[in-house]
Amino acid sequence: MEETCHCHKTKIRSEAEYKKLIHRLNRIEGQIRGIKRMVENDAYCPDILIQAAAASAALNAFNRELLSNHIHTCVVTDIKEGREDTVDELVDTIQRMMR
Repeated sequence: MEETCHCHKTKIRSEAEYKKLIHRLNRIEGQIRGIKRMVENDAYCPDILIQAAAASAALNAFNRELLSNHIHTCVVTDIKEGREDTVDELVDTIQRMMR
């Protein structure tokens, strides 16, 4: 299946990319639920902070994976088709991620 962007609103992902991203999100969701249980069960603050840092690192890894996929598919395709405004959109996206 070809990976393409449509009107910059949706993207058709390969089954492998979809599964990989969903798997990462499911793991992050589980981590967040675990942190919530720790708070509910009055866990020691440093223990909660360590788990929250792990969840944050997992979300950052998800963002890196998605950004890489976006650059290799959507951005490359758009530039090849003469839509250089995609570079401005990419820069804006990266700046927002770095806030």
